[in-house]
Amino acid sequence: QVQLVESGGGLVQPGGSLRLSCAASGSLITIHTMGWYRQAPGKQRELVADITSGGNTNYADSVNGRFTISRDNAKNTVYLQMNSLKPEDTAVYYCNANVYHRANYYYKDYWGQGTQVTVSS
Repeated sequence: QVQLVESGGGLVQPGGSLRLSCAASGSLITIHTMGWYRQAPGKQRELVADITSGGNTNYADSVNGRFTISRDNAKNTVYLQMNSLKPEDTAVYYCNANVYHRANYYYKDYWGQGTQVTVSS
């Protein structure tokens, strides 16, 4: 089994910054793509950004140029640096990891518990 533990959410004023972290733990695993999704009240969960194990990144148009995703493969940790935050960025942010279980030869997606980000004055 794999656990994803998120941290770094909170309340910030418009124009401010936050940094989210997500650490994955588990045995005999290889983590491929890691990403961040968000879900605002009354809306569907959407992709914010993701990053492959090789460092290739992908961003939603709404955050491109303001958010930066990165990862530390040695620590199985992914980060999301969020700058120039807007009220419309308010949502619960979820970490996602695509994991290969080497002992049993299968892939599975895992999700974190979610962390609230609120952008408000």
